[in-house]
Amino acid sequence: MRPYVLAEITWADARDTAYDLAVLPWGATEPHNLHLPYATDVILAGGVATEAARRAWERGARVLVLPAVPFGSNAMQLGLGPTVEMRPSTQALVLRDVVASLEAAGIGRLAIVNGHGGNDFKPLVRELQAKTDVFLCALDWWRAADARPFFAEPGDHAGALETAAVMHLRPDLVRPLAEAGDGAARRWRVDAFNEGWAWAPRDWRQVTADTGVGDPREATPEAGAAFVDACAERIAAFFVDLAALDPADAYA
Repeated sequence: MRPYVLAEITWADARDTAYDLAVLPWGATEPHNLHLPYATDVILAGGVATEAARRAWERGARVLVLPAVPFGSNAMQLGLGPTVEMRPSTQALVLRDVVASLEAAGIGRLAIVNGHGGNDFKPLVRELQAKTDVFLCALDWWRAADARPFFAEPGDHAGALETAAVMHLRPDLVRPLAEAGDGAARRWRVDAFNEGWAWAPRDWRQVTADTGVGDPREATPEAGAAFVDACAERIAAFFVDLAALDPADAYA
């Protein structure tokens, strides 16, 4: 039993603990090339969040990892097998109810650990924060550390970064890389979209033949372990700082 994982503790454990911070992993259910599972984003968000919480707990922060939300915003992948989308408007309602539950439990801080690039929690958090006393924040786990020391080409979706991380966390769910597609992706004809200062959603069927964006063949379990370790360490330090934060005196 890990005392920082809600799914594994009992009422007897929970009633005697004053939790500083709740952590909500949030992923998606969508295809990840031919070698990774549909739950890749759930596995990675949950795995990194749990490891970070373990480290924070050992440093005295009473962190509680909630069960992961397995559905994300991915309308452009609907129809690619059993992709399951949760609309942003529905995500807002789910988040509202989770926060209300935490408020009733006396937990005053929530950090969303996002595992899916299509999820955008900024507008959801901004709107909800005005209506609750629970301090809200969100992060993308893979941005916690610089990927460049670990991968020559991290990739964007089911590439080397995600593949290596799943190899580390759930190697039993990774198919041989010889079966993976090369993750080749077509670029926009409009330069501003490629340069990143303008944005439009990608039509996944036109962009990639294997649903991947980025070549996974560089991935190794060792690189995945090193990158997950770097991200979990930085997120753990953030959890410790956040657990000690007084939201009423949050600015220096």
